[in-house]
Amino acid sequence: MLGANYYLTKIITALAISIAVAFATAPLSIKIAQKLGVIDKPKDARRVHKNPTPRFGGMAIFLGSMAAMLIPAGMNNKIVVAMAGGLLMYLLGITDDILDIKPIVKFLGQLIIASGVYAFGVRISFISNYFGMTPNGSNANVILSEGVAYIITVLWIVGITNAVNLMDGLDGLAAGSVAIMSLCLAYIAYIHGMRLGSMPVCIALVAVAGGCIGFLPYNFSPAKTFMGDGGALYLGYMIAVLSVISPLKRATVVGALIPMLTLAVPIFDTLFAMLRRMLRHESIMKADKGHLHHHLMAAGFGQRRSVLIMYGIVGIMGEVAILISRELYKDAIPLFLIALLYLGIIIVPKRSKKGIKRIITQDTSELEKEYFTEYLNYERERRKELREAAKAAAEEQMAAEEAAEAENIKENQKDQRIE
Repeated sequence: MLGANYYLTKIITALAISIAVAFATAPLSIKIAQKLGVIDKPKDARRVHKNPTPRFGGMAIFLGSMAAMLIPAGMNNKIVVAMAGGLLMYLLGITDDILDIKPIVKFLGQLIIASGVYAFGVRISFISNYFGMTPNGSNANVILSEGVAYIITVLWIVGITNAVNLMDGLDGLAAGSVAIMSLCLAYIAYIHGMRLGSMPVCIALVAVAGGCIGFLPYNFSPAKTFMGDGGALYLGYMIAVLSVISPLKRATVVGALIPMLTLAVPIFDTLFAMLRRMLRHESIMKADKGHLHHHLMAAGFGQRRSVLIMYGIVGIMGEVAILISRELYKDAIPLFLIALLYLGIIIVPKRSKKGIKRIITQDTSELEKEYFTEYLNYERERRKELREAAKAAAEEQMAAEEAAEAENIKENQKDQRIE
């Protein structure tokens, strides 16, 4: 049996390769984007960038992570299936980047890829039952039927793929968030790896994280390039599939929650977006400015601070998943509540409209006007106070000068009487 040091060496090697390849190929992706005309132009209010930017950077992430995953350390058939599906998902994404295919065509492509992955054995076949126990005290599992397993697996893969795609709205947000989520899942796989045989999954997750890290210097605000749909769909797919492959659901009675908690922020943002659009009687596929990062931007935090705030929330949820994987539930609950508190603060505006429906459906353009009006009022009051303070100071100085002049007159009159 291979030791922990052997796998640790492979993990570090995979991380170094993925970072180096992604960092080295990102400039090449920019040149290719310029030749192909794959440029993201700020053509509507939903986009936050002001200058045309290449959006073919997903190539760097794809090449970096794939190069690192080719290391044959404990590689198994399911990892190979995940890589093959990742290639197809990346090709689907870059096809959309170049040809701008219809959303329904892209969605059907995702369904086909997810179905193919299921057919080759990557599937959610059971769910841990918290209340059911076997006679020896271990956890019972709810075995899913073939049809239910297919539906859950496909929904999971397609859902997480699109959730990560929706996160790609600010410079560095999707790449950094996926890096954090991948590293958290990789750490969980590592600490349980020797017992559950999840080391290949750990290596693959580290490779995905390294690809994101190597790409970030070119993608963090102000971005030199975007990952495009090629990178976003590939990352969402890989993190979804690798979390399914991992046998971690056998590690704890609530192990099925671990990937859901790690990916809680994109899942929450996607479900919230669907609810918001349904309440507005709009298509759930319609793009809008109601995502979490849009709320932060509307509050005036700017791109960099908004992204760092999102990193923090994603990191908190990743830590919650790590604690739960170790069955430290009491330690996980306070962090989970803190993350929920921050999400609530982001969503609910300072002066929220009455009714939960009005809060959910409120467009961030309204919030931007509200915060801008509030800022203008604050500036007016501040300048008014400054003017009043300056006027009071001038009056005080004038009074002091008049008093000094009167005192000088008295002194002169006194001197004249003495003479």
